[in-house]
Amino acid sequence: YPNKVPKPLQAFLGVFTVCFVAGLGLAAFALSSTQSDPGNGAFQWGNRFENVGVLELRPYPVLRVPAAGETPARTYMLAGQGKRGVFEQAEANRAGSVTLRGVPVSRGDLTMIQVGQISPVEGKSAAFIPSSPVPLGRWKLTGEICDGKCYAGAMRPGRGLAHKACADLCLTGGIPPVFVSSGAVAGRSFFLMADRDGNLLGNEIDPLLALYVEVEGEVERLDDLMVFKADLSTARVLK
Repeated sequence: YPNKVPKPLQAFLGVFTVCFVAGLGLAAFALSSTQSDPGNGAFQWGNRFENVGVLELRPYPVLRVPAAGETPARTYMLAGQGKRGVFEQAEANRAGSVTLRGVPVSRGDLTMIQVGQISPVEGKSAAFIPSSPVPLGRWKLTGEICDGKCYAGAMRPGRGLAHKACADLCLTGGIPPVFVSSGAVAGRSFFLMADRDGNLLGNEIDPLLALYVEVEGEVERLDDLMVFKADLSTARVLK
């Protein structure tokens, strides 16, 4: 073997190395540009939540907070630590007003509260009577079924096939499912999901998770929260 690499081979290897590195960079850029925007959802650690309200199951636990001055009444979806819901705490504190403390998880106009503590307001019954849901009619929505906590920002992007296994675990643990619609209803694109009778969803949504689907159902407004009572017999996968 020669002691030195021939000059023609040196030139070839130099050009090949530069082209190879540049090609890898272009390939990485092309692949990354095809990925969906993970969104700006995140835990709002610097904006701890503390509010007095009434707990309801609609059919998942929500906190109904009365209007205060110019601030309208609000309904917050709730989640526990990790991949758990808060059904037990909600059932135990449905009789009256509670003080709920936690951390908001927010993405756009979607907000879920990760509950830290629920304390009954001693000596008081419900401070107000929450309003009834406002029916908005039957709609055909297209979009994706996600677990509300991860999509709101606990994980990013919190949707798609890469997140399917996590979403399945979260929903099994009691995290509220959210339908992320490609089109808005009354200005909102996120919907707390229930079955067509307004009850909890079970394993029937598993084959539809992380896919682009079309579903019909009734939509109702609960303060600022939209609830989609999905008729899963109409569901079909679009892609």
